[in-house]
Amino acid sequence: MNISLDNSGQDRRSAEAMRHAMVASQLRTNAVSDQRVLVAMNTLPREAFVPAAVRDLAYRDTALPVAGGRAINLPMVTGRLLTEAYLERNDRVLLIGAAGGYTAAILAQIVATVVAVEQDAALAALAREALAGIANVELVEAPLAGGHADGAPYDVLVVDGAIEHVPDALVGQVRTGGRVVTGLVDNGVIRLASGRKTDGGFGLTPFMDSDCVVLPGFSKPQGFRF
Repeated sequence: MNISLDNSGQDRRSAEAMRHAMVASQLRTNAVSDQRVLVAMNTLPREAFVPAAVRDLAYRDTALPVAGGRAINLPMVTGRLLTEAYLERNDRVLLIGAAGGYTAAILAQIVATVVAVEQDAALAALAREALAGIANVELVEAPLAGGHADGAPYDVLVVDGAIEHVPDALVGQVRTGGRVVTGLVDNGVIRLASGRKTDGGFGLTPFMDSDCVVLPGFSKPQGFRF
């Protein structure tokens, strides 16, 4: 991993302390119970995956605004989504909303392969630099709603943000039996949800109301109903 922050020893110790506090106060207290997720989030320097202007806020319990109207998700939300994905060592994961690459780096410590899609050029550039050297992550710069069909089928679809619906194009890239986790925007309320794709179809079950960054390009088609 190519992390080259110009921090003094005191700054690094301060960041480590904030990272441990994030895990203790934001993750463990909100049912982020997958130990592999906790270890990864307790180890990775989150400040390396966000723009320089917001690095001082990297461990706050809030979304981090970046250019172009986008924001980087709350640590707790990412942790809950990955916990509810029931990740397996051999999984091939499609990540939608790579942002600066933080979630992709967490996944890379847990699963076999990660295909991370990001459409914002500035965020993709940040992710490309931060993820350099992580061999099992492929970063794809493309529209979020289109995924990456060339890499399908995937065992898990992780949408690291809230969307109004999961497009058929993404569902079609998940294998039968594959898991899906995402945030859902429903009449102004945001809920985290999980589900599986089966031979009979695809559905999601909300498991938590939560703040969550909204990803662009996922408006419901006219007449769409859950």
